[in-house]
Amino acid sequence: MPPESDDWAQLEEKARSTFWGTLGCEVEYVELEKAAVRLVCSERHLNMGGIVHGGVLASLLDNTMGLALMRTFPGELLVTAQLNIHYLAPSQGGELRCEASMVHRSRRTATMEAHIYGPDGERLAWGSGAFRAVSTPV
Repeated sequence: MPPESDDWAQLEEKARSTFWGTLGCEVEYVELEKAAVRLVCSERHLNMGGIVHGGVLASLLDNTMGLALMRTFPGELLVTAQLNIHYLAPSQGGELRCEASMVHRSRRTATMEAHIYGPDGERLAWGSGAFRAVSTPV
């Protein structure tokens, strides 16, 4: 059974001490097979050329797809088996929004896709990922 909204708030609070929190991700919504995450990019998210670092965008894609999977595979530990990214446009920061959705699933694997949009709604990147359930967490 999927966690209740209070459980998601507790999960997000716990995540603040992990890389999720270091990056600065904020949950917008989580539904079965879908999720959206916001990230307000500041200078620390930029590369030396003054645009959002590709690694930040990759992490945002991966985090958002993973969040949707937590709702879809409750109680399972899923890991990223493959991540593909297409960088479409540069961004100098501001509020980014990532939306992820399920493409395909089996009993132990899932294929996801996600899109990142900049402050003006322009699509900055899209990615796909393959994820695999490895065990039940303790």
